[in-house]
Amino acid sequence: MKVRDRGMIVGTLSPGKKNCITDVEGVRVGHVTLDYPINDNDYTCTGVTAILPHEGNLFQEKVTAASYVINGFGKTTGLVQLNELGVLESPIMLTNTFGVPAVTQGTLEYMLEQNPEIGDTTGTVNVVVGECNDSYLNSIRHFPVKPEHATEAIRKANDEAAVEGAVGAGKGMICFGHKGGIGTSSRIVSKYTLGCLVLSNFGKKEEFKYSHLKSDGTEGISETSDGSIMIVLATDAPLSDRQLLRVAKRCGIGLGRTGSHFGNGSGDIVIAFSTAHKISHFHEKEIEIRTQLREDLPVMNEIFTAAAEATEEAILNSLSSAETTIGRNGHTVRSFLFK
Repeated sequence: MKVRDRGMIVGTLSPGKKNCITDVEGVRVGHVTLDYPINDNDYTCTGVTAILPHEGNLFQEKVTAASYVINGFGKTTGLVQLNELGVLESPIMLTNTFGVPAVTQGTLEYMLEQNPEIGDTTGTVNVVVGECNDSYLNSIRHFPVKPEHATEAIRKANDEAAVEGAVGAGKGMICFGHKGGIGTSSRIVSKYTLGCLVLSNFGKKEEFKYSHLKSDGTEGISETSDGSIMIVLATDAPLSDRQLLRVAKRCGIGLGRTGSHFGNGSGDIVIAFSTAHKISHFHEKEIEIRTQLREDLPVMNEIFTAAAEATEEAILNSLSSAETTIGRNGHTVRSFLFK
């Protein structure tokens, strides 16, 4: 259940119809959730989430993109090239820390199947994967995530309202001492839509700015470390990669409003993309023309506001939607029971 379904309104801008990153036309989300015991003590409590910018061939039709590292205690693939060239040419994949290699391989296998020319008659492909550490609930040392789980998440992706909470990559995540995971929200700005999806796994219970909304005395756990968050931002506004970087920075405002101080051991990373342009991999012309918003008009400030609001609400939705979860060694993380 989203926080708006509980009567809680975040910010001043209106959400899209689904209040989801898939409100941005063409964007799709898919999950694979792994939830089963390994032995008496070990438990698989993890998964994979895929975010696809559009329904076409992502390698042949790239989109403009940028990433912003709020705090760099994280393990990702693909961000160096993404920032260098300003384009995204693969799904954005989310998983647990030790699952990054397997998810990278599975996504690469999917991209090679879709594009036989990669690594043969044309260049390689830049696969983008982000992570958070779910080892309190998940037996991460057993490497439960396999390449085929990445492929499955991609194939399951659709443009419906994304499932939130303890699902996909969010299955084993913890936020402010309570069950976190996948959350999403969107905002309408002028004729444009901006959507945000988070993988929340950060914060101590004492830091949560909304702790007064808890309906009972259930305490969150305090054993977790600083944690991390992956933030994926999508928009159909025609923004350059430089402008997307500016917008991505504003996600940190929404993150801070929930209570985060971007802890020393927290990997707080934003990946932003615009679907306004499809950039062809195969081209003959030397000149490429794109359209972008002027930055001295009110709409740019509204987009900044939208990024902050959507991030804050997505984090709250990850808490509001997640159910109490039991993982390895009997560890239990309870849901945050909003009033």
